[in-house]
Amino acid sequence: MVTFAPSLMCMDLGKIKEQFEVMDKHIDLYHVDIMDGHFCKNMALTPGILKAFRDHTDTEIDVHLMTTNPSDWIEMCAKAGATYISPHAETINTDAFRTMQLIDSLGCKRGVVLNPATPLNYVESYLEYIDMLTIMTVDIGFAGQKFIDQMYEKIRQAKALRDEKGYHYKIQIDGHCNKENYRQLAEAGADVLVVGNAGLFGLDQDLETACNKMQAEFDLCMLEKAV
Repeated sequence: MVTFAPSLMCMDLGKIKEQFEVMDKHIDLYHVDIMDGHFCKNMALTPGILKAFRDHTDTEIDVHLMTTNPSDWIEMCAKAGATYISPHAETINTDAFRTMQLIDSLGCKRGVVLNPATPLNYVESYLEYIDMLTIMTVDIGFAGQKFIDQMYEKIRQAKALRDEKGYHYKIQIDGHCNKENYRQLAEAGADVLVVGNAGLFGLDQDLETACNKMQAEFDLCMLEKAV
């Protein structure tokens, strides 16, 4: 079953309480981007904002660390209420096992994120420990980019490897997920789709209506597949 993870950097931060009251009726996981301006040439949310989110929702939150030194952020994010902590594979090459142990010791689930140009085998040695594998389908940092079609094959590879080895990670897709590619992503093996403006927040000014439209668009795409 494919589920959605709204990218909270796209929500209206002036209406946090009201928006969580709506989204919690539809959503099982949220996605929080933390960028340091170095690894990713942009700035987004912070552990402090994550804490503000957690004050208004009990729903699981995946924290996507687009930071050069994720170890500087992991404990802060755990204390702020992260469920999953997902650093980039490109930033933990020298201490991946230690990083996963740290995340686990803080009571969080272990995630890892792959940039589009990073192959799946870059993380294969520790995939058995991963709870969430996030595959970027656009280059990091900015919304509104074109989906990179070559990523469908990476998703298929991730699913095949999970099936072959008996691993337990969810496959999350981050980057331009919307009605243009819902069917293809589901067929490739995606479990979780990160949705931003194109997939959720830009569908209607009323968030309840937007959530219903998001689900209806997905259902229609899957119905077309069945037909």
